[in-house]
Amino acid sequence: MQTAQRERADVLRALHAPSEGRALVLPNAWDAASAALIAQAGARAIATTSGGVAWSAGRPDGHGLTREEMAAAVRRIADAVDVPVSADIEGGYGPADDDVAATVRAVIAAGAVGVNLEDSQAPGGPLYEVPAQASRVRAARAAAEEAGLAGLWINARTDVFLFGIGAAQDRVEHVLTRAAVYAEAGADSLFVPGLVDLDTVAELVRRSPLPVNVMTGPGAPPVKAFEAVGVRRVSVGTALAQTAYGTVQRAAAELLDAGTYDAMTGAADFGTVNNAVTGRTG
Repeated sequence: MQTAQRERADVLRALHAPSEGRALVLPNAWDAASAALIAQAGARAIATTSGGVAWSAGRPDGHGLTREEMAAAVRRIADAVDVPVSADIEGGYGPADDDVAATVRAVIAAGAVGVNLEDSQAPGGPLYEVPAQASRVRAARAAAEEAGLAGLWINARTDVFLFGIGAAQDRVEHVLTRAAVYAEAGADSLFVPGLVDLDTVAELVRRSPLPVNVMTGPGAPPVKAFEAVGVRRVSVGTALAQTAYGTVQRAAAELLDAGTYDAMTGAADFGTVNNAVTGRTG
C-alpha cells in the first residue's frame, strides 16, 4: 500500500465531511480519457460507472464484466488522475462474502480508495436479505483493513427505490432499516439511486445514520437543491457516458444521412484530449 493511496483515501473521507452546505459532486468516468477530462474540469474526486465501463468493453451493465476486467478498468482510470477514485463494484462479483472481499482487494490494488457496493442480486432485484448484505459489507471492511487501506470509503447502495421494492409507502422505512444495519456493519454512506423527490430525500437525510448519496441527471433537481436538504454526495451514474454515446449516435447519423457535421460542434479539442492522457496512461 503506497502512502499516496492512503493520502487519497484521507482526502476522499474529508470531502464527505459537512463543508458550508456543499456536497461532494462525483462525475462518473468510464475510461482513462473521460477520467482525465473530468479531473481537468475541476472534480475533487471521481467515481466510476459500472455501466459505462461495461459498455466501453462491449458488455451490458449488471456484472457484464468479470472482477478482473473491472479492476483493470479501475486501474486505468486511477492511473489517469491524481484525485481520489471510488470504484463501482456492483454487487461484488459474486454472492458470497469471499467474493466481495476478493473484489475489494482487487480494486484497492488497482488504486481505488472508495467503493460502491449494492444490495441487489440482479438488475431489477431481488435484494439480498438485510443480514446477508450486512455480512457482505463487513467482508468489504475487513478486506480493506487487511489490504492496508482501513480508510476505504464504503458507499452502501440500496436499490429499494431504483427497482421499486415493496409498497411505495413502506420504502423509506425499508431504506432506513437497511441504513442502520449497514452503518453498524462498517458502511460510510448510504446511496439511494432512483430517489430524487426532495421531500423524501430530506426525510432520509434527517433520519439516516449515514450521509446520503443521490444519483441525479436530466429531469432531477439541481445539485444546489439537494445540498439545501443536506445531501452530502451527488453522482450521475451512467449519465455522462450516455451523453457521450448519444453525441456519437447523432453525429454518425448526421454524417451518414446529410453528410454534414453540426452534431460534432463543441467537441473536445484533439490536443485537449491527447494532452489529458499524455504522460499519465502511456
